[in-house]
Amino acid sequence: MKRIHLGEFEEIVLLTVGVLHGNAYGVTIKDEIEQRLDRDVTIGALQVTLRRLESKGFLKSTPGGSTESRRGRPKLFFEITAYGKKALDHCKASRDELWKALPKLVLNLK
Repeated sequence: MKRIHLGEFEEIVLLTVGVLHGNAYGVTIKDEIEQRLDRDVTIGALQVTLRRLESKGFLKSTPGGSTESRRGRPKLFFEITAYGKKALDHCKASRDELWKALPKLVLNLK
């Protein structure tokens, strides 16, 4: 099996596609990330990341209906694949493992 690796922005995009379940396309993903994380996202960086996640098998896209306002171009809707869910599980488990290993003293946790 291939090694599963997600970069930070890839993880954020993948999680956001899950949050938007059924309504995840470029603009909604961008808006959701900016609103939830108070982080600027360029549409170019987002599109490159969506394509990369799709080529890795973590996402799949489906064209929606075309509209006059989009000059006949359809929206591309994204959804997480089973492999994408596995990647998120792996990422979460890895991060949880690191958080568990972090001595409480380091963060002054009580």
